[in-house]
Amino acid sequence: MNKIFLYYLLIIFALCGGCATKVKSEIEAKTKIMWFDAKANFERFSYPDSIDFYLEKIKRIGFTDAVVDVRPTSGKVLFESRFAPIMREQRGFVRPDFDYLDHFIRKAHALGLKVHASVNVFVPFKYCSEDSIEKSSIVYTPQREMIAAEKSQYSATVNPVDIEFQEHVFKLLKELVVKYPDLDGVILDRVRYGGIMADFSEMSKAQFEKYIGVDVSSFPSDIYEWKIDENGKYTYTKGRLFNKWLEWRAKNIYDFMDQAQQVVKNSNPDISFGTYTGAWYPSYFEVGANWASNRYDASLDFDWATANYKNFGYAEVLDLFMVGNYYKNVTKEEHIKTNQLVQNETDNKAYRGLWYCVEGSCENVREIMKGNPFLGGVLVDKYYDNPRQLKKAIAMNLQVADGLMVFDISHVIEKNLWNEVIQGFIIAEN
Repeated sequence: MNKIFLYYLLIIFALCGGCATKVKSEIEAKTKIMWFDAKANFERFSYPDSIDFYLEKIKRIGFTDAVVDVRPTSGKVLFESRFAPIMREQRGFVRPDFDYLDHFIRKAHALGLKVHASVNVFVPFKYCSEDSIEKSSIVYTPQREMIAAEKSQYSATVNPVDIEFQEHVFKLLKELVVKYPDLDGVILDRVRYGGIMADFSEMSKAQFEKYIGVDVSSFPSDIYEWKIDENGKYTYTKGRLFNKWLEWRAKNIYDFMDQAQQVVKNSNPDISFGTYTGAWYPSYFEVGANWASNRYDASLDFDWATANYKNFGYAEVLDLFMVGNYYKNVTKEEHIKTNQLVQNETDNKAYRGLWYCVEGSCENVREIMKGNPFLGGVLVDKYYDNPRQLKKAIAMNLQVADGLMVFDISHVIEKNLWNEVIQGFIIAEN
């Protein structure tokens, strides 16, 4: 019998309650994480038996870990906290009263799965002072206006240098790992600026001037100025301090990550400290996220990086790192044929190049991480119109990265893409 077909039958048998003997391999030994988003799954996972059912399902398929989102972009939390309100209702549905995260941990551990709690970091700031809000949310718009940023589901809206807000997050992290001592890990998400436009508050100006040791005589034009290009689109012209500004922003994120790691480890030395971020390093400089190894010198490859930029790579701070290889093209060959223009959720500009496919991204991430491991992330709804690509993306990440993260279980459930996930594992094995 064909090996692939046989293995497929074994997995289907396991899903139906059988006791299939798994093929031991390098691929099977890699970490495979399923992400449980808080908002998208709020009603579905408001009952213990539903949590049990899907944890059992991902275990049978071959996943090793679950990431449970406990602080979504609303800034509320999914556990009882002294520092933030709990998320009890969404779209008119009120969750029954039970310890959501505790149940995940107990059931997952009984199955042999690990559980990591995900915390969105620089998102809505309503739990800080009104004074802090005004300082934390100023963006420099293409119309050359300075305005308070509107709260958005997909953008960070808090200034990372706001000490008051940092302390708020540190309290939540400490509370989380102390309250749940059996938690296996913490994953930080949205540890970044909201985009190239943020943050241009007086707080940022003062902190930047302190960092460089001189006054910024023309702010923000010393950083950059908005222009309209020949196609009528907004773009920016770099000012004399543009690269230094990017260096400083990377330092701010590095400093936060370093302090957050210490807060977590001092509270529970055995817990894993990790993060998720986008894999598009060539353009992620805009948001201060320098997830590279501190042995990688970005200034050799990118004209926006200073010689000091590498000092703020935070790969060595992490136990677990997941990058979002969220591209429709999987192989470099596919990408060369389509020459697709790619824009991520924070970019002011769109980009082309071999980085912007799953295979090319993994290869470049490997070089930038300098031996530090990483998991390749798959955004399932990218492939709704072409499920075959989902299988290929899963397989490619398992073969070229050090593991896999699938975002999100709601996407798999709603389009019934379980077979595509299974087949992705099978392709990787062969």
